[in-house]
This record gives sequence, structure tokens and C-alpha cells, in this order.
Amino acid sequence: MFYRRKIILALIQLLGGELEKIRIQKLLFLYSQKKKNPEYEFIPYKFGCYSFSVKADLNTMVKNGSLVETEYYFIKNNQDDFVKSLKVEDKKIITEVVQLYGNMNSNSLIKHTYINFPYYAINSTIAEKVLDKKQLKKVISSKKEGNETILFTIGYEGVSLEKYLNKLVSNDVKLLVDVRKNSLSMKFGFSKSLLKKYCESLGIEYIHIPEVGINSDQRQELNTQQDYDALFEVYKKTTLKETDNYQAKIIELLTKYKRIALTCFEADICQCHRKPLAEAIAKNPIFEYEVKHI
Repeated sequence: MFYRRKIILALIQLLGGELEKIRIQKLLFLYSQKKKNPEYEFIPYKFGCYSFSVKADLNTMVKNGSLVETEYYFIKNNQDDFVKSLKVEDKKIITEVVQLYGNMNSNSLIKHTYINFPYYAINSTIAEKVLDKKQLKKVISSKKEGNETILFTIGYEGVSLEKYLNKLVSNDVKLLVDVRKNSLSMKFGFSKSLLKKYCESLGIEYIHIPEVGINSDQRQELNTQQDYDALFEVYKKTTLKETDNYQAKIIELLTKYKRIALTCFEADICQCHRKPLAEAIAKNPIFEYEVKHI
């Protein structure tokens, strides 16, 4: 079993073997805030802090029988002592979280996280009901709004889905332009249908333009930066010269949405075709905006 799932099961165990769905998310969030490298990261969702990865792991544990799901609860479904299986420091932190917050009901946990972590309440549909005017103002001021028109680029290698989405939110990206040739991914959340769903749940639109991507068979032997550079030279002479209309479409989208991001896999911009693509777009005579790699 993945260690991160043991964290969830240990939390439920410490709280008597069953836990409301909303409280699981909030308590795991408070646990994660006490860790330098937490197992889960969270995004600002309709009821505050939320992790799609936590939900996916809960679903998996229901399927494999580790948990039983009811309408409002998840119930631990075995006798294993998962608290005992945790690292010493993690056991200490999760025990502290239960002591501090374990008796709070869902509404109290929501209010506590909204007040102390206002960024995570920026997309809440209930913030006005939960907070007073002063508290709500703090939430509103946590929402980033960009006035400049910017063409961003972003890769998802080495980051969680939630960290990736937070980058989009914190840069006020309005449209994600997927420039992968093949939009399937083994990494959770990054295949086309799921990525589109998760982006749209945060108010970020999604479009896939595979025509400006690179075929996977051209990416098989890339061991050095020189290999990447050689690939991108071919890309510039072929795909980029053949896709002027798609590049113009991206500029049209930028003009419409003001803040869009080209996305692909690689973390290192120098090893991704989104860099020469963005450079080609920026050379268009009608392009007069900033390009920013995030």
C-alpha cells in the first residue's frame, strides 16, 4: 500500500474508524500544512481546500476494500493499526492534528481553514455565509488578478496535479492550451479528459491543439541537451513552418482570454517544444505581449 494512503487510514483510525467526507479533506489539509513535503497538496475549490488526489485514493481504497463508503462517511474496513505504521514525525503530527481539530464539526473546520488559509477559500461558493465582512475581504484580497496579457508556458513533470493547478490559479490563467501531440498520460490527472475536467472546475478553460506537438517516436533517444536541441531544430524547420494557422489561432485565443498557458510534460523549458513554439508565436508581427515560463 502506498504510504500516503496509510496517512488517510491512520487519520480515520484515530477518529474512531469513521470520518465525514468533508472533514477528511480539511483535516488532511491541516496535517499537510505542518509538513515540509506533504503527501498531498490542495487547491482552492468550491468548499475550500480540496485534493483531487485524496479523492482518487479514497475511491481506490473503497474498491480494494480498505474503506467502506456511505453517503456522508468513509469507514475503515480492517483491523490493521495504521498509526503504528507511520514514521515517528508523521505520527506525531497527525496525532497533534486530531487533538487540536478532531472535535470540530464540518462547519467549524471550514470556517477555521477559511480564516487561517484564505487563499483556499477564493473559489468557495459558501464563503459569504461562513465569514464576516472583514474575513471575507481577506479572502477576496488573496485572489490573484492579472491585468497584463501574458502567454505562459508550463510543464507538469515532477509536480502533483494540485501544485500544477495552483500555478495556473496563482497566475490567473484563463485558458490552458494543451500542445502535446498525444494527450494521454500515466501521471494522475494529466490525461486530456481529466485535465479538462479539473481545470474547468476552477474556472479555467481547456483546449487541445495537437497539431503543434511532436510525435512520440521522435522523442525516444533524448539523452543530452544536444539531443533536444537537434530535435527542436528539426521541429522549427518542419512543424513550426507548417502550422502558421494554429500559431495564429493561439494568438487569437491570447487576445480573447488575455492570460493563457501552453502546456506539455517537461519541467525544463529547454527540453520542451513549448519553448520554440512560444518563441515562434512571439515573432509574429501582430504579437506584442509578454512570454513567461512558470
